[in-house]
Amino acid sequence: MAQTQATKVEHLLELENIGLSFKGVKAVTDISFAVAAGEICALIGPNGAGKSSLLNVINGVYQAQQGRIRFAGEGRRRMSPHDAAVRGIARTFQNIALFKGMSVLDNVLTGRTLKRRSSWIEQALRIGRAAGEDDRQREAAERIIDFLHIQPWRDTLVGKLPYGLQKRVELARALAAEPRLLLLDEPMAGMNAEEKQQMSRFIVDINRELGTTVVLIEHDIGVVMGICDHVVVLDYGRKIGDGPPEEVRQNPEVIAAYLGTRH
Repeated sequence: MAQTQATKVEHLLELENIGLSFKGVKAVTDISFAVAAGEICALIGPNGAGKSSLLNVINGVYQAQQGRIRFAGEGRRRMSPHDAAVRGIARTFQNIALFKGMSVLDNVLTGRTLKRRSSWIEQALRIGRAAGEDDRQREAAERIIDFLHIQPWRDTLVGKLPYGLQKRVELARALAAEPRLLLLDEPMAGMNAEEKQQMSRFIVDINRELGTTVVLIEHDIGVVMGICDHVVVLDYGRKIGDGPPEEVRQNPEVIAAYLGTRH
């Protein structure tokens, strides 16, 4: 897999006073924080704290009514999901969103769509650039499959895979886009302890070996403290903590709202 190029700006992602409401109900209120290039940042907080809504703002699924997002030094008031993908932001979802009737390989190949240079006519008729490009895209997908250790299931229909493997395939599809920023919405939800350990290792490998900046939502505090460089804590749509894991862990407001204990 091609190595992700490190950004030259200090912060890859900056959120400035983001506010989001649905029919007058505030989901996110005046949220600001920055994610350094090359770090793993966790968004934590109780259910309904606004974590997934914030990821949806970052990758353009939701449009904030207030604030700006700066990505790789470029600020924007609004961004569509397509714009986000083109600029290098990839996303997985809390609920698996794979094509269950397609193989693992074909699902991963769908993540290569924006890497294609041939026109839809060339692809439909398999003329011009399409034939050689298919081989290159398949090779790239195979490298991702190898990286995440899912070779034995490459030709298996995704719908027949165990839940933990489906989550890994969804991660592979997001990586297929070669993102600079990877947004993971509860990548370990519903997993047992062994599956969580495996997924944690893969996230660290993606960060260290591929140079990909990661922002993830996770409820398992052990995982967060073990793999993250930076933690942002939300409660009722407001930021109540922001800093290194150990600093956040000692924050009295965070303890009261979410952790419940210092130990």
